[in-house]
Amino acid sequence: MTDVRLRRGRSSLAFSFLVQGVAFALLVTRIPGIQDRYGISDGLLPLFLAAVPILAGVASVVTEKLVARVAPSVVLRWSQPVVLLALLAVGAGDALWTAAVALGVFGLAVGALDASMNMLGVSLQRAYGRSIMLGFHAAYSLGGIAGASLAWAGAHWHLSLFWSYLPVVVVLAPAAFLGSRWYVDGTAAAGGGGAEKGGALSFRLLLPLCLVMTFAYIGDSTVSNWSAKYLQDVLGSSEEAATVPYNAYMVTTLLGRAVGDLGVRYFGASVVVRAGAVLAACGFALVAVATSAWVGIAAFTVLGLGLSVIVPQTFAAAGRLFPEHSDAAVARLNVFNYVGFLVGSPLVGALGDAWSYRGAMLVPMVLVLVTVVYATSFGARGARYGGGHERPRTVDVG
Repeated sequence: MTDVRLRRGRSSLAFSFLVQGVAFALLVTRIPGIQDRYGISDGLLPLFLAAVPILAGVASVVTEKLVARVAPSVVLRWSQPVVLLALLAVGAGDALWTAAVALGVFGLAVGALDASMNMLGVSLQRAYGRSIMLGFHAAYSLGGIAGASLAWAGAHWHLSLFWSYLPVVVVLAPAAFLGSRWYVDGTAAAGGGGAEKGGALSFRLLLPLCLVMTFAYIGDSTVSNWSAKYLQDVLGSSEEAATVPYNAYMVTTLLGRAVGDLGVRYFGASVVVRAGAVLAACGFALVAVATSAWVGIAAFTVLGLGLSVIVPQTFAAAGRLFPEHSDAAVARLNVFNYVGFLVGSPLVGALGDAWSYRGAMLVPMVLVLVTVVYATSFGARGARYGGGHERPRTVDVG
């Protein structure tokens, strides 16, 4: 592969990550508006919200089988416009069944998109011979900030969901589809040391990374679902101040991912992941003992820096552990993204109601700390990245 082709592939894939960040943020930040539009009761809403990650997990499993027949780039090329059109359909309908269908299609398309997008990221990192995976997820975080800002503007100007979503879809869907012509599909590496005899993918070896992925998303969903309530109900902040922690978390997540690849190149993936897990655990501990709103905001900010590096490096580690079966490994690992999302919010909510929300914050703290135990899974022997840790490059690209 030429340097120019790899650079174009990297840029087009980063744009795809950004578009997905925009789309997902536009959905989750307008959930109250969606609930009002369709008259979804508080009791029924969790079922609608749970359906999205469940269907996404199913689609991720199907994608593992699909990429054995077609390239991941093909799956990504067609699933991304479907995600955007499903988002528009969520804003366009008026009957409850249309919301159910639109959210169902959104979930299925997101599962295929997430899996194929990370497959391409892992294969591109292999082609580069150095850590670039965190940069893709930084683009996703940037898209999430942009999407949340657009959602705020739509709510501020009292725009309907349809008119909030339409300009975004009209601009991003054609742009993403046009950019897909430059996606680069990788090839399986020879001599995969992580596979069992016969070359089969070993779930036993993948399991530590699956647990790390689950625990990271339990932490992430705790912040996204409970940070505002925690600040307002436990720390006595104003409603306005309660919106700050998640924004601060997203910004520091972006910053951590923007510089994280440099850390991986110089210190190795296992060191960076271990440091991120310890930092995230410190953030949760600080949240649990915070005595004021500003201390709580600072704690959620620390959390963003810590958690930011874990998920991208988990995908990258799966690709290194199973170089001959990286697409299948990424697809299976991606399922645990949704497991963590499904488990995290109800777990913290139930503990908060039965015990206390301060005590509930200690649970994701302990789970994230487990990542330290599994950090050696991120340092594939011969495939660590960064001066002194990097394998010899076959290409030299920007």
